[in-house]
Amino acid sequence: MATKPSSLQQQRPPPVELPPQPSPLRKMILVASIAAGVQFGWALQLSLLTPYVQLLGIPHTWAAFIWLCGPMAGLFVQPTVGYYSDRCTSRFGRRRPFIAAGTGLVAFAVFLIGFAADLGHAFGDRTDKTAKPRAIGIFVTGFWILDVANNMLQGPCRALLADLAAESASKTRNANAFFSFFMAVGNVLGYAAGAYRHLYKVFPFTLTKACDVYCANLKSCFFISIALLVSLTTIALSCVREKPFVPPPEEGKIVNGTGGGAVSFFGELFGALRELPRSMCILLMVTCLNWIAWFPFLLFDTDWMGKEVYGGMVGQGSAYDTGVHVGALGLMLNSVVLGLMSLAVGPLARVVGGVKRLWGIVNLILAVCLLMTVLITKEAEHYRREATAHAGGAAESPYLPSGIKIGALSLFAVLGIPLAITYSIPFALASIFSAASGQGQGLSLGVLNLAIVVPQMFVSVTSGPWDALFGGGNLPAFVVGAVAATASSILSFTMLPSPPADVKIDATGVGGH
Repeated sequence: MATKPSSLQQQRPPPVELPPQPSPLRKMILVASIAAGVQFGWALQLSLLTPYVQLLGIPHTWAAFIWLCGPMAGLFVQPTVGYYSDRCTSRFGRRRPFIAAGTGLVAFAVFLIGFAADLGHAFGDRTDKTAKPRAIGIFVTGFWILDVANNMLQGPCRALLADLAAESASKTRNANAFFSFFMAVGNVLGYAAGAYRHLYKVFPFTLTKACDVYCANLKSCFFISIALLVSLTTIALSCVREKPFVPPPEEGKIVNGTGGGAVSFFGELFGALRELPRSMCILLMVTCLNWIAWFPFLLFDTDWMGKEVYGGMVGQGSAYDTGVHVGALGLMLNSVVLGLMSLAVGPLARVVGGVKRLWGIVNLILAVCLLMTVLITKEAEHYRREATAHAGGAAESPYLPSGIKIGALSLFAVLGIPLAITYSIPFALASIFSAASGQGQGLSLGVLNLAIVVPQMFVSVTSGPWDALFGGGNLPAFVVGAVAATASSILSFTMLPSPPADVKIDATGVGGH
């Protein structure tokens, strides 16, 4: 009696398909160039938005809470968008619809942020009042949409580069290198635009009753940001095509929306936390302390220049505005050093005896630089007291001696050295340690991301009240950052395991915001 064939035996084997071939390098460059548009806007956020929110009437104590959206979006939005983009069956491809939608959301959010003061005034805010509640509501809405949109845009961009590389190691390295290069380009352009004080003259309509010169400059910068991002995205998506994704039959349930999605991802993520090897636990501690050190300065660097160094007040006189724009120039110098330093991570690690020593050394540099903000502030205050006494109690002046200004700008530039290490070594070590322990690369990097976003959320919640305990200003949070950087350096020297000597460190990885 013949045995009835099983359903699996009855199925015909699928036709053999040739493996996908890597796309030409020019297509990868076009997709990677989108990073310049994204990072241009991110540079504007870092250099100009903290002073802008205070101009709208949000106290310094509460300004940091707005930045909670960045780490929260990085924690929740990216895995969800990644899950659905992997399974998207649109005729336009898997990644391109998300990139296009993210670009549109960025443009809408930037419009809300730039016109928050004007829209608030139109809805009833009074220009003679410090607090502008309607403008604040519009700004916060736009800012949160912007962070969600940025995360929605960057994840699929990186995934599309991986798709174009078609599992070719050399192509993948080249794609990541170009993505990092265009991030540096966007940083430099964004900080340069933020440092230019007369950009509003190119768009004279931006100067309104509710929007002063500083606000008009910010609005003009965002116009350029939208134009750059939309242009680069349009060119890339027009020239780079994707084949529609056809899921295998066994994945039908997942594609139809019954899969675990982000819930499954976080289940695996927290499951992995319970079984972390010692090397990863130490890496997470060092990374966590490293970001506690970094985030106060990344949040309030230009505000520090405007308030503590130039002695200005938000919305009063020109000293604060001058300080903010000089700070934006400092951030541009920081980005240049960051780009150059990222190319030298591997050789420097060999010179100092390994990546753990290099990380420990640059964390000490970070600690010294954060403490130097106190010295620069005291020197600037001493100069202003003498100048005021000499002038018989004259009003504040945006002028500073060249020595103090050069010192502050040099501080920004030197900080590009430890920032390059922060953007590369932790990710490389996570990959090395996860490979040694048999864990998946993606899951290990997801665990590492927790050590980045959790400190950001902690600093966002605590830095404002902490500074308020000492009379306001930014120095208390900077000093805490110096202590955290020192602790991170000690852990790196004494407890962090050394990776195998023959592992090459790829400096093209960058952290999330």
